[in-house]
Amino acid sequence: MRLDVTLQPLDEPLLGRLLDTATADADAEDVMPEVAGPAGWTPARRAAFSRFHRSRTLTAEPEERTYVIVVDEKVVGAARLCPLRDRPGTAEAGVWIGRSHRGGGVGGAVLEQLLDLAGTAGFASVFISTTAGNTAVHRILAARGVPLAHDGDGVTAWVNLDGARRPPRRVAL
Repeated sequence: MRLDVTLQPLDEPLLGRLLDTATADADAEDVMPEVAGPAGWTPARRAAFSRFHRSRTLTAEPEERTYVIVVDEKVVGAARLCPLRDRPGTAEAGVWIGRSHRGGGVGGAVLEQLLDLAGTAGFASVFISTTAGNTAVHRILAARGVPLAHDGDGVTAWVNLDGARRPPRRVAL
């Protein structure tokens, strides 16, 4: 397991660094909701990226918790936990890693840390959704013994967290 990979809670200074990483090393369509207009990192899309994170994470009552992925002090992506309203005790996990940092164990290290954070926050399980083509995530989950459900181009997984390691608590982000 890589020890140089850390997750830091998103804050305003890190948001600027995250946006810089996204624009330099990721496709907008892979890291944020769709924005009307031309493709690519337009000024409108850059502003929408910041608005999106401020509205979901950097508020008094956040909808989700976003973490900045840092490797050797360099921001390389983001990970998030979002409580599922229709399934109490479960969080949906989401991760994006800049192209130049994919492979080499970053994703596996992020998943382990994200699952630990979910357990510490009191979640009993984590839901993961990806595409059929995202074989890196499939391998990471399979190595952990997590069964995958395939449905067309979608692949989902439910990770049950070890309740014996984590005391039950009220889920709060």
